[in-house]
Amino acid sequence: MPSTGQRFLQRRGTRLALALLLLIALAALGADLLVRDAPAEQFRDALLQAPDGLGGRHPLGTDELGRDLWSRLLHGARLTLGIALGAVLTALLPGVALGLLAAQYPRRFGALVLRVADVLLALPGVLLAIAVVAVLGPGLLNSVLAVALSSLPGYFRLARAAALGELVKPYATAARAVGAGPLRLMFRHVLPNCLGPLIVNATLDFSGALLTVTGLGFLGLGAQPPTPEWGTMLAGARDFIGRAYWVIAWPGLAILLTVLCVNVVGDALADALDPRRGDTA
Repeated sequence: MPSTGQRFLQRRGTRLALALLLLIALAALGADLLVRDAPAEQFRDALLQAPDGLGGRHPLGTDELGRDLWSRLLHGARLTLGIALGAVLTALLPGVALGLLAAQYPRRFGALVLRVADVLLALPGVLLAIAVVAVLGPGLLNSVLAVALSSLPGYFRLARAAALGELVKPYATAARAVGAGPLRLMFRHVLPNCLGPLIVNATLDFSGALLTVTGLGFLGLGAQPPTPEWGTMLAGARDFIGRAYWVIAWPGLAILLTVLCVNVVGDALADALDPRRGDTA
């Protein structure tokens, strides 16, 4: 029977998507080494210059202020992916902790947190994020908090459901019998057996967080100009679609490709961690 890693990498599309994600991550981390110009540097003699190829000064062209799009795209990848990753982690850690505690103490603590989660889930995630940023004000940190708050109820409910399923298994009963306390039982014995669905959910949620982050940037509620962020780049380029397609094409393609690759990898990860799902897919 193939291992989890073999099941995960058995599809060619998954290997390609994973390679592209690694390439995007490496390009974002090494942006300073891969670009010649600073993302905010303006070339007044090259406003809306068309792409001039890999050997040119501006391989992806320039924007309406003469800034190099190659530099802004790579630095924007670092910022956009970093905000999305920070939002996922900010939602994942407290969401999992609250879910485990709610499963261990279902009557009082669990019921209270579950009602709060139901209220948050009743609101669309994007609208909730917009409302939070509208209250806190635009900015990078507030974008992370807004996206995290909209994602937190999903992690809470998933962790709670997984933990309730594990608590009735023999190993949990045996751990209680040998004197394991509630916290030790939940975080040392139950949590490792709940990681599979949580990892899959976090991977797939990363693409949703990325879209929400860029959406906030596009609406002017996220990163503020001249910060190179993909959503902000799209917002600044919408007035030049007709005569300078490259200004909006590159950040749009970057968002599309990243979200597509994350979804492919997340779906393959779900199949690998649950072979029955792959058999019925």
